[in-house]
Amino acid sequence: MLPTFSRKILFSLGLISTFGTAYAQQNDGDPVETKSPNSSYQSAFKGQTRIAGVKTKAAVSATVIATDLKSPFGLRVLPDGRFLITEKGGTMRILKANGQADKTITGLPAVVFQGQGGLLDVNLDPAFASNRMLYWDYAEAGAGGYVLAIAKGKLAADETKIENIQVIYRNSPGYSGTLQYGSRILFDKQGNLFVSTGERSGADIRMKAQDLGASIGKVIHITKEGKPVAGGPFAGKTGALPEIFAYGFRNPEGMDWNPVTGELWEAEFGPRGGDEINIIRAGKNYGWPVITYGIEYSGSKVGDGIQQKDGMTQPVYYWDPSISPAGITFYTGNAIAEWKNNLFVGGLGGSHIARLVILNDKVVGEERLFKDKGERWRALVTGKDGNLYGVTDSGKLYRIGK
Repeated sequence: MLPTFSRKILFSLGLISTFGTAYAQQNDGDPVETKSPNSSYQSAFKGQTRIAGVKTKAAVSATVIATDLKSPFGLRVLPDGRFLITEKGGTMRILKANGQADKTITGLPAVVFQGQGGLLDVNLDPAFASNRMLYWDYAEAGAGGYVLAIAKGKLAADETKIENIQVIYRNSPGYSGTLQYGSRILFDKQGNLFVSTGERSGADIRMKAQDLGASIGKVIHITKEGKPVAGGPFAGKTGALPEIFAYGFRNPEGMDWNPVTGELWEAEFGPRGGDEINIIRAGKNYGWPVITYGIEYSGSKVGDGIQQKDGMTQPVYYWDPSISPAGITFYTGNAIAEWKNNLFVGGLGGSHIARLVILNDKVVGEERLFKDKGERWRALVTGKDGNLYGVTDSGKLYRIGK
């Protein structure tokens, strides 16, 4: 018989049933990834990749409740339970809680809807219920090339336009390519913004992810006016942008707050392999493109082909082959008890949702859900009803639950 403490841990992970009987993990605990990795690189610690598979005990399903979205990217829940969704072409949509169309928001600043650019993430001011302020980011054309711009404005009473729009921040440098803008927006407890930025992909610019004088390939921390939050880790450092909170990222399309620890978690694309889950901490260097568990799309190594280096932070978890992780969310609902505080990762190339069981800042179990749908999962969120919701590149909104 397991000790009571051990049994409680196993129960919390979904590895033991409510009746106290251990149930079989996927393939008796084998990893859910069955394909060979792209490289022979060795992980830095046990469990950093290909952790044992787990299975949800409850019968869950993914139900399509909307089908006419156009290249959705951002997904948020309004205070009344409706959904606010960005479409990369430059509009926002409001859908009712049941998925029915409600409002279309137009008149936003022009976006560069090319490659991976367009209207990207959106988030609600923490005081949205009273001030109706929205914050969003998008690809914008500028003199030096395309940049990621962050704007804010007030949702009008008729919910078809945004009033008093202001661009509060533009990242730098601009670049002619249209790939890898990154881009998720979160608010901290003080009402300031964390924004993830991609390094724009090109071999001639990717090293800017290591440059503290550039804001691409970073997680930045700014006020609602677009100014650096005071006391940042690089404030006062010569040649460094004071808004930089962390650096060394490739294409970070996922960020969320861990509800257990309160820390900021991030997901990003590698090239061939090397997709990462990271815990974002002030001043840390996450290594790209100096260290990575991925290889170039050509099959050659990235840089010197190293995976570890002093002063550079290891990912909590990585995938090889890639699943192309996009939006992430920690499940905070009550509809599926065994999912509580698990991290859900939308897979694009992987065409599934990855469920990661977290314990003490480590991934201790992985499940792949809804691969049969054949969807590219762009963003995920917990709804007011406690179900999980997700938008896909095919233009669908799914309700996921019992």
